[in-house]
Amino acid sequence: MDEATAARREVALLLRRLSVELDAVNQRFAAEHGLNRTDVRALVAVMDAARHGQALTAGGLGAAVDLRSASVTALVDRLERVGHVRRVRDPEDRRRVTLEMSETARAAGAQHFGGLARDLVEAMGDYTDDEIAVVARFLTEMTGIVSRHARAEGAPD
Repeated sequence: MDEATAARREVALLLRRLSVELDAVNQRFAAEHGLNRTDVRALVAVMDAARHGQALTAGGLGAAVDLRSASVTALVDRLERVGHVRRVRDPEDRRRVTLEMSETARAAGAQHFGGLARDLVEAMGDYTDDEIAVVARFLTEMTGIVSRHARAEGAPD
């Protein structure tokens, strides 16, 4: 194996390690709040949609967490029952219902993940804007690849 291939494999292993550590942080949050993995993924999907100024419907949530309609209904019911999300009627189309994260869920997330976010931003302080742009592009592309593998039908390659 040449040096370039070895270096790329090492980066792939570092991504795996990062994924494992981030999963541990998410699992601790889930355990502290009586949630499961899918619940946390759903909250992140609702939060990300809001951050991008987009309304998220139950169907959009199902696509984001790879669940079918009946399972999404149970998921939203569960998150609504514990006060993490609420269903909101679209004022322009009353037939359309979107999901919003509650203030208590936002506060819990900020309390749990805020320190991590601050430390990550601080650690990036010595990177140039160009380096940050490369890292952002890299992480976006790698996330897309991992997402495709997570949702792949059948046996892995």
